[in-house]
Amino acid sequence: MGTVRNILAGKDKDSILTTTEERTVYEAIAFMAENRVGALVVVQAAAVVGMITERDYLRKVALQGRSSKETPVSAIMSSPVVTVSSTDTVDHCMALMTENRCRHLPVVTAGRLVGLISIGDCVKQVVREQKEEIGFLEDYIGGRS
Repeated sequence: MGTVRNILAGKDKDSILTTTEERTVYEAIAFMAENRVGALVVVQAAAVVGMITERDYLRKVALQGRSSKETPVSAIMSSPVVTVSSTDTVDHCMALMTENRCRHLPVVTAGRLVGLISIGDCVKQVVREQKEEIGFLEDYIGGRS
């Protein structure tokens, strides 16, 4: 079974997008739109303190009549955040996402944010592993191994 490390190996090291609690929701949402992502990790002094997603915006700003230009990220971010380490299995991550009804997990090592994985990343890893196993089995059955 694959690990978070396997997923991170295939991702751009500079793809971790973050924001701070003090930024306005408008700034955070604009940053997400500019980078074509649906979530940002909220950090304070390099520590993960929350997550803000498009869903948070929809439910906690738009539907409640708040002003995104006046509301700080800290008012709507999800916290505390479920995190994983690079040694966690993809199965474990998928179970955490299902149990906690989230689509993203920050990857933390020694208290430092080292990556962010999504449910899509996990699904791609599982499909990749299944294709490899199918290829191995086809070779074995066909006497090619």
